[in-house]
This record gives sequence, C-alpha cells and structure tokens, in this order.
Amino acid sequence: MSALLQLDHVGRSYPVGGLFARGKMQAVKDLSFTLDAEKPEIFTIVGESGSGKTTTARMILGNEVPTSGAIHFLGKDVTTIRSRSDRLAFMAKVQPIFQNPFEAFNPLTTLDFYLFSTARRFLGLKARSEIDAAADKALQHVGLSLAEVRGRYSHELSGGQLQRIAVARALIPGPKLIVADEPVSMVDASLRMSIVNLFRTLRDDLGVTIIYITHDLSTAYYISDRVIIMHRGEVIEAGEARAVLGHPSQEYSRALRNAVLPPDPVAARRIINERLERRRSGLAEGAG
Repeated sequence: MSALLQLDHVGRSYPVGGLFARGKMQAVKDLSFTLDAEKPEIFTIVGESGSGKTTTARMILGNEVPTSGAIHFLGKDVTTIRSRSDRLAFMAKVQPIFQNPFEAFNPLTTLDFYLFSTARRFLGLKARSEIDAAADKALQHVGLSLAEVRGRYSHELSGGQLQRIAVARALIPGPKLIVADEPVSMVDASLRMSIVNLFRTLRDDLGVTIIYITHDLSTAYYISDRVIIMHRGEVIEAGEARAVLGHPSQEYSRALRNAVLPPDPVAARRIINERLERRRSGLAEGAG
C-alpha cells in the first residue's frame, strides 16, 4: 500500500502550571493510522470537545508540531516542510475546511476574491478568463456557479452556501486530502446532509480523501468508510465505520451513540459528561 498520510505514534503535549509547578497536558497520545493513496475514503475522527481531534487536525495541516512520533504525507515528514515553495506545494495537496463558515470570510470582502486569490496563489493563473474558469469549475463541483457568487458578501448567503464556497475554495488547487473540522456544526440542520453528501461526491468523483472530524455519530455513520473514536487524547475504538458505530464496545462510545446532541461541540461535551456521570452514579448505587 502506498500511503497518502501516515501518523506513527503521534503525541502532542502542552505545558501547564506556573513557574514552580510545571506540568504537561497530553492532548494527543500515541495516535497511529494510515490512509491509502490509491483508495480515496472518508476517514472520520469522532470525539467531544477536548478529545484531541482538533489538535490532530492541526498537526496534520502542519500548524502544530508533534512532541512525539511522526506524520508523513506522501512519504515526506510534515515537520520538515519549511521553505515557502515546499509549504505552498504541501498546502495545495492538503486543504482545510473549518467549523464556522461565517468566520472564514471577511464580511467586508466579496466572496469571489477568496476564490480568485486561491487560483492565483496555487495555480499561478494571471489571465482573468483563466481565473474565472478555475473558480467556476470548483463552484460547479459544489452545486454553485460563479454567476451566483460574483460580487456578493458573506451576509448575503446562508451558512450552507458559505460552507459550499469554502469547499470550492479548497478544491481549486486540486488537493489529495481535505481536513474538515466540524464542518456542519454551524450549518442549519436542514442543510447539514447536503454538505455531508457533498463529501461523498468529492470522494467518488474527484478521488479526494476526506478526514471528517465530528462529534455527531449520525453523520459519521452515514458517510464514513473508517472511523476512530477519541477520548481524552486517546483512540478508544477504531475500524470499519458500521461495525464500530453500530456496535460500540466502550461506555464513552455508547454514550455518544445514545445522545441526541446539539451542533455546538462544547454543549455536546457537557451533555455527554452529565450522562456518563449519571450512569456511573446509577451503577454505584446498584452495587451498594
């Protein structure tokens, strides 16, 4: 198997405490997985806020450096990518999609500016007709067109439309991997499945592998090929999505599955912890 992305015993810790009581908080512990370059898939990382999934995403994108282990993309150690040209080449192949589409775009800047600047930066295009064509092609992949977007501002569109434009911008360089961190949590419930289905289309039609990061097991079950469930920085379950999510073996995983959670990850975390605590209290009373 030729590896698109390989994480080998990756860890990330942060210093905590004062000058005389220094300690470490382990955000990610001994994380390993491999994505096949020849088999595009939707690989889902599930966990509540604070589970380590966003830290994992930041390390894959090269925005944070692991304190242990190694991350390789197409055989190259991500932490060794330092020159501007190497960084640009890496970013063209590994693109992010963030949680809040309303924060991804400056409300005072037209949306087409982001598409045009991405085409110039990554594709080296200069002619207006070529730039327009690249932007329109990417927008067509997400069910929009340049005619619908040109000259418009973020407040004029819905959250679902903005997230589609964010996906289109990510598609312009022709990435092999998209890292989508809670991409539907800020989108209206009626539009979430349209974004989720879009990821399926990108996998099947464009051959793009998606790392889908979420706390929502319903969407994870619907679109994932493989899944890992993280809790307090560690992987507690991993495997084929239907097997893991359909029959979870860990108490935390079952709490995630049984919970009807709000889209906000912090609120979801609070609900899960409350339910786990009630379950533990009930078990303790029964044992007494």
